[in-house]
Amino acid sequence: MDIKTATALRRLRLVSGPEAISFLVLLVCSVLKRTTDFNAVPVMGAVHGFLFVLYVLFWADAWNRAKWSLKTAAFYFLMSVLPTGGFFAERRLKREAEDAVIASRARKEGVVNA
Repeated sequence: MDIKTATALRRLRLVSGPEAISFLVLLVCSVLKRTTDFNAVPVMGAVHGFLFVLYVLFWADAWNRAKWSLKTAAFYFLMSVLPTGGFFAERRLKREAEDAVIASRARKEGVVNA
């Protein structure tokens, strides 16, 4: 994995957690808006919208650089529209990055021919 691919995956991983949190907070704000006088939906909507756009841009960049299959790309996009999906995407991206580091070290040491 080259440095640009690793960077694209890291950016996607770093934005997936905050995007998921903002989605959950937006859902709570929506409920509070309908049950109380508290209305933070415009602010949280803007925050979540910004993070969602970042997630989609980073997702497209990661898909392009990592050469994901359509199934993998669809999985990561689906994780962006589910309320807690960003947490699962972050965990899986972290695991993929760790596996890539292990494979890179093994290639460098001549242990495997991958």
